[in-house]
Amino acid sequence: MTHAVTLLFGVHAHQPVGNFPEVIEEAHLRCYRPFLHTLHDYPAFRFAVHFSGWLLDWLRERFPADMALLAAMVQRGQVELFSSGDTEPVLAAIPPRDRVGQLATLNAKLTDWTGVPPRGAWLTERVWESSVVPALAATDIRYAMVDDYHLLCTGKQVDELDGYFSTEEGGVPLDLFPISEALRYRLPFAPAAEVISHLENLADRGQAAAIYFDDIEKFGIWPETHEWVYQRGWLRAVIEGVLASPKIRTATYADFHAQQASRGIVYLPSTSYSEMNQWSLPMPAAGIYAQLLAGEKAAGRIDQHRPFIRGGIWRNFLTRYAEANWMHKRMLGLSARLAALDQPAPELVSALYRAQANDAYWHGLFGGLYLPHLRRAVWNNLLALEAGLDALQPRAPLAVLDLDLDGRIEMFASTPALQLVLRNDGLGAAHELSSYPLRHNFGDTLRRYHEQYHERIGESPSQHQGEGIASAHDIVRSKQPLDVTDLLPDAHPRVLWLDALDERTLSDYQWAAAEPLSLQRDGVAKRYALSEGTLTVSWRFVGLAGRHFATTLNLAMPSCDGFLGRYVLEDGRIPGGFGQPLSLPRCSRLTLEDGVLGGALQLACSVPLQLRGQPHRTVSQSEAGFEQIMQAVEITLLWTIPDDDCSLHIHLGMEPATS
Repeated sequence: MTHAVTLLFGVHAHQPVGNFPEVIEEAHLRCYRPFLHTLHDYPAFRFAVHFSGWLLDWLRERFPADMALLAAMVQRGQVELFSSGDTEPVLAAIPPRDRVGQLATLNAKLTDWTGVPPRGAWLTERVWESSVVPALAATDIRYAMVDDYHLLCTGKQVDELDGYFSTEEGGVPLDLFPISEALRYRLPFAPAAEVISHLENLADRGQAAAIYFDDIEKFGIWPETHEWVYQRGWLRAVIEGVLASPKIRTATYADFHAQQASRGIVYLPSTSYSEMNQWSLPMPAAGIYAQLLAGEKAAGRIDQHRPFIRGGIWRNFLTRYAEANWMHKRMLGLSARLAALDQPAPELVSALYRAQANDAYWHGLFGGLYLPHLRRAVWNNLLALEAGLDALQPRAPLAVLDLDLDGRIEMFASTPALQLVLRNDGLGAAHELSSYPLRHNFGDTLRRYHEQYHERIGESPSQHQGEGIASAHDIVRSKQPLDVTDLLPDAHPRVLWLDALDERTLSDYQWAAAEPLSLQRDGVAKRYALSEGTLTVSWRFVGLAGRHFATTLNLAMPSCDGFLGRYVLEDGRIPGGFGQPLSLPRCSRLTLEDGVLGGALQLACSVPLQLRGQPHRTVSQSEAGFEQIMQAVEITLLWTIPDDDCSLHIHLGMEPATS
């Protein structure tokens, strides 16, 4: 009798909280809809699907007929729905109470929608730490997806990974399915015949299961995939080839789990898929790691040695990027405040969960942390939550602590309208400036970092060889011409009110012991003051006549270089948008209007100053290649100090637009 391998096929659909509606709609029309409609034509092809909870809500509201098709496939037994944290958090990076809450939220949605409670869970970015086991088990999850790499790191061999394994944490059990990397790199990039041949070869070798679970966006969103998968018929060819082969059968994970025994117990290291372990390393470590992998590959030893060349872990992103760490620690602090309430309002819980969505906290092959609108969505929800908590439990107007655990104390100064955060790092600058009415942190910028993939800029555009299409992992191209100066890392964080004297950054400010929000250094005293929706920064200069002073504000403006962001002069003239350079020899007042923000900044100086404005851009990798992304408006105010005892005051007002 012919042995058949069981194809356990699953796809994961996710869009970041805060993504543009038109992007999500295009993803549905080019990928989710044709995928579901194609699979609906083949009831015998059984598979699994995971939609992150907030995306599921969005699609059910806007495309009810398409999502009803998915529900019908669940109810006829063709599809198994997987759960996860509702907004797709990295479970290991949020508190245990929130892990349970996030999982329970999506479990309830799926059960109420289809009548079938989920038993499997998609593990966001396959980030594994054993501490997540109790939360998964507490929400009736029986098995979760990890990569085969996770088990290879324990000494298992590839041929052993054709079923599920068991683990436990403190006596709480959970089963684990290892996703095949070989299938991840074949589907949907290899020709259909090659995919079928690979699966039949597994059957010939006596393998019980071929385990696949990966991003559905590879089936229509990644470059060239829509034409390849649907217009050129790749998906139908694979489905029909699977159904026609006596060596391949399909099943849901639930059925396979019920019919097969565990392959035994495993204890996994803290890890993710192998690419993530490289992305999470900073330079130069990431470069050394890449060279090591390339050397092993060239020597033909990579498959044998990769499990022992571990790289970093997901949490390293919080040490790589101070901006991600700050968001994360602000989120943890607000989670603790929310947990202290007896019965928190659902809208506050929802705001916390949306702020825990993973995308803006890390960066790998694609945008993530580098995309300002994703970070803005996190801050929007953090500030909505903080404002709600303050209304219930008012805070002291001043607080001093090392929130982000970087060894430097932060001072929080807050009013009902604003929050200012200073750090005792010598720069005397503001690291956060948040407006509660606008739900926006004007300090939400990103410095230029040296990324390992920057080394590939300048290479010739990639050309795929052979049949099939290229994976986005292998594409080399640039969306704009790039210069070496575009890649220079920043020496300092992109903060607000970063001072310089004679073009040298001042980095020796000390906090004044007697007065909060005051700093001093030789010849300069600096003070911050909050009043309603205005921040005032004042300097007193002693013994510095004739010296050249400058202060720079890096302002996160949501319109970036789009048409809704513009400068407005005191006389009402509009000299340009935020994406254009601005040079004013004398400026006392300047307005920054932002239609996306729904508000404006009013900059007012006590004396006329020279003003220079320019966009601050970073270079990062996306599905379409290397691209520049505007992160902030960089405003520099310059002044020649007129005498040996003088003062300067600059006011920054933040106000919602009037309509």
